Amino acid sequence: HIAGSTLIPMGELQERVGELQPYRDKQIVVHCHHGGRSLRVTHWLRSQGFDQTQNLTGGIDAWSQTVDPAVPRY
Repeated sequence: HIAGSTLIPMGELQERVGELQPYRDKQIVVHCHHGGRSLRVTHWLRSQGFDQTQNLTGGIDAWSQTVDPAVPRY
């Protein structure tokens, strides 16, 4: 878990996208395990007007290796 993050599983995104409306004009960073699924979500969010959405390249696994080794790798 990344401090300050909100978990919205990919399969729930369309029904829960309203939760992200307050952040429409802010940077949103999307992540998954290795960065592939989150890249698809990033493209979808951008198509919905969330223009500042970014994908966490390499996913949470890369985050754990390069930023916060306290995040368990799986």
